[in-house]
Amino acid sequence: MDLKDIQRHIDQIMHEENNRSIPEFEGYSPFEMHQILHFTFGIDSPIQLHKLSDKDYKRIPILHQIKYLTDMIDKNGELKLTNKGFLPAKLVSDIYQQGFLKDEYVEKGISKLNKESDSMTINLTRILIELSGLVKKRNGKLSLTKSSKKVLGDDFELLRLIFLTIATKFNWPYYDGYGENQIGQRGYGFSLILLSKYGDDRRQDSFYAKKYFDAFPQLLESIEPDYDALEGHTARCYSIRTFDRFLDYFGLINIEKEGKGLDSIKYISKTDIFDKFINCRPHKTP
Repeated sequence: MDLKDIQRHIDQIMHEENNRSIPEFEGYSPFEMHQILHFTFGIDSPIQLHKLSDKDYKRIPILHQIKYLTDMIDKNGELKLTNKGFLPAKLVSDIYQQGFLKDEYVEKGISKLNKESDSMTINLTRILIELSGLVKKRNGKLSLTKSSKKVLGDDFELLRLIFLTIATKFNWPYYDGYGENQIGQRGYGFSLILLSKYGDDRRQDSFYAKKYFDAFPQLLESIEPDYDALEGHTARCYSIRTFDRFLDYFGLINIEKEGKGLDSIKYISKTDIFDKFINCRPHKTP
């Protein structure tokens, strides 16, 4: 064999290795997982986003909370923030009363809604419109950017922008006590694949957590729980970040809880909007 034949042989082996089905990846290949991780909705990824009907867009809570806030800014030309850079208390109350998204602590009376930081969902909304480039902040005031006008007039483009912003730009550990790690956010596309495949049935959140960590065991390496076993600690971390504080905000899943505290059981299933918005094809044999 000459050098060209050897190189062709090596290339063939590498091609076969990169495209072989991996059980821990739900049958996807290393090449496909690379696309899922780094180009989640790219042309070679098995995951694609699709446009919805006008009726379905109205069922997405975070979309409408963002539209409500940006409409307020648009009508007034600008919005003056507090000295600490938060939304004014009166506006916070107004947004919350619309009922787009609720906060568990506020609803239970544990926390009073006196300021933006009292509501995780409203705080997230303000952060998202900044991270996504929908608004700019100057001299303590928010105003819409020139490019935002076109996006805000297209529900699909706005939804896609918000989805990608929270998935890739927002720091998922920000609201929890599970530490600065990539659990949930890294490989979020794989969680979409799991829900696409198994979400028709009502399953415990731990079912998804196990499959997620089977695919990404390296995420467990640096985790040192203070008071709990590693498996339970990381499963709860994955669950609250992926389900409660991501997919539920988009109306893509149903969450049912039984029991209270650490002994509670959480069940997850996908809504009809999930399959309309997110399409996941199976492993593709080259």
